[in-house]
Amino acid sequence: MSTPIPLSLDLSAVVTGKLHCVVAFDWCQEIDLDQAARLVPGESTDLPRRRRTPSTIAYRSPPLRFNLAPVRLNLPHLNDCQADVEAIVFDFGAMNIALRIPFSLPMQAMPSLAASLAEPEWLVKLARSCGEPLFQKLQPALKDPQWSKLVEEYFIFQFDPVEPLEPTADLVQSGPDWMAALLLLDDGPLSREEVEEALRHRISYRPSDIIFVEWAAAIVIDRDCDEILHTIEFANLQLLEFRYIDQKVGSALLESQRLIESAARSRLPLWRNNGRALRVLNEMRVDTLGTFERASDALQLVGDQYLSRVFRMLASRFHLNQWAENIRHSLDVTEGVHQTLSSQVATYRLELLEIIVVVLILTEIILAFVKG
Repeated sequence: MSTPIPLSLDLSAVVTGKLHCVVAFDWCQEIDLDQAARLVPGESTDLPRRRRTPSTIAYRSPPLRFNLAPVRLNLPHLNDCQADVEAIVFDFGAMNIALRIPFSLPMQAMPSLAASLAEPEWLVKLARSCGEPLFQKLQPALKDPQWSKLVEEYFIFQFDPVEPLEPTADLVQSGPDWMAALLLLDDGPLSREEVEEALRHRISYRPSDIIFVEWAAAIVIDRDCDEILHTIEFANLQLLEFRYIDQKVGSALLESQRLIESAARSRLPLWRNNGRALRVLNEMRVDTLGTFERASDALQLVGDQYLSRVFRMLASRFHLNQWAENIRHSLDVTEGVHQTLSSQVATYRLELLEIIVVVLILTEIILAFVKG
C-alpha cells in the first residue's frame, strides 16, 4: 500500500470519470480508407467539435473508427473491470487502439492506479491482440503491411467536473501532489521542482474545466470533451509516426553506407557502382516524404482557437517540432548523399563509356592490320 500523498483535498472523496489507455501502432506505408471501409464496416470519423471550435479545424482525410470487442482486465481498485475498445485508423498507415475504462473511486486510490500503468508492456500486448484481427482483415487495403515494433502508449485521466475537482483553479494550490502523481504515474514522494514541472503545461477554457499534460499522461477535467481526447490521442500518434519515420531514414542511411562500402571493396574499379545505394535512398525518400507530409498535415490546427492552443501545448510537451526538425535534417543529409552518389555513378558511367570507345578504336585498328 502506497503512503498517502499529503494535500488539502479530501482524499476520501469519490471522483468519477474514465481512464483512457491509448496505444499507437504503425501498420504500413499507406492505407486505402475507402477499401478498408468496404472490407470491414467502420465509421468515417471527423473531429468532434463544440460550438467554440470552427469547421476549419478538421482532419484532412477523416480516419476510420472501428468498435472492437470489449475486454476485461484487472487494475488496482478496479478488479475485473470492462474496457470498451476502439481502433482509429489513419490513411498514413498508423492507428490508435483505445481502451476506455469508467471508474468511480476515492481520490486516495487514484495514485496507485496511475502507478500500475508505469510499466505498460502488458497493455501493449493486450492492445495488439485486440487489433490483430482487424489488421488481418484489412490486409488488402494496406500498402506494404508490416506491423512495426515501435509503440507509443498514453494515458488520459478524464474526470467529471464536480466537487472536489471544481472549481478547477483551486486544484493547483490544493492538490498539486495528487495531480503530479497521476501525470507522472508515480505514487511516491516527489520534489517541489518535479511537481511544479509536471503541472506547468496546463490550459483552461472555463472555470469548470482544465487540461494538464505530461509526457506519460494527461488529466482532463471536463464533460463531453471528445474533441480534446481526439486531439491528445492524435498528438501521441503523431509522435509515434515521427519516431518511425526518423528510424526509417536512419536505417536507409545505414543500408546505403553498407552498400557503398561493399562496392568500394570490389577489386574491379568498374564494378564500384553505387546504383543499389541510390535505389535504397530513392525509395526511402519517396516513401518518407509522402508519409511525413500526411502525418504532419492530417489534422488542420491553425490559428489561436482553444483547440489549436491545446495542440500546441501537446506538441511542445511531446517535442513534436524537434522530431520534425530532426527528420528534415536527416532528409537533407540523404539528399546530400544522394547527390554525391549520383555524381559518382555518372563518373563511373563516363569512365566506362571512355573505355568502351578506346576498346572499339583498338579493335578497329587491329582488324585493319589483320585485313591488310
